[in-house]
Amino acid sequence: MKPGRATSYTRMAIGLHWLMALLIVVAFGLGWTLAGMENSPQKLRWMAWHKWLGITVLGLTAFRLAWRLAHPAPPLPAAMPAWQKMAAQAVHFLLYGLMFVIPLSGWLFSSARGFTVVYLGVLPLPDLIGADEQLGDRLRMVHEWLNYTLLAAFGAHVGAALKHQFIERDGVMARMLPQRGRKERLR
Repeated sequence: MKPGRATSYTRMAIGLHWLMALLIVVAFGLGWTLAGMENSPQKLRWMAWHKWLGITVLGLTAFRLAWRLAHPAPPLPAAMPAWQKMAAQAVHFLLYGLMFVIPLSGWLFSSARGFTVVYLGVLPLPDLIGADEQLGDRLRMVHEWLNYTLLAAFGAHVGAALKHQFIERDGVMARMLPQRGRKERLR
């Protein structure tokens, strides 16, 4: 490890990680619930919330990626096998990609179905494509399958974190946990 290099993520990175995890879990839960609901005023309200969460995740992902580029991740333990390091990088790359692509696919799906996304009920976002019912049906399927992919990647991410915390006990998970007064963390 280079001298002066942090051994945990910055407070901003940690905050963004946990905030986005919460937003994504809630958005996924809403989407899952909406899929089985009959049309109703409640479904429309929850659909709006689902879209707001998606657009928020999209914006936060852009900010988070910019932050990550300016503040590189702390190094993984030197003793960690190379294949695990490559797997960790691959899953993180997949998660970042999905955090961009899933909200965009939802926005495209809404546009194709002729429903303008109105962020927080006040800011109408431009339709990304024209209305096309057949394309909307395909985009709905794409959006759904991307979310299943996210669920699998999320499971792999959480499973690996728990393995490192409780089996390996190598401090990997601790790098992303909020801890007061930790001196080696960058501000």
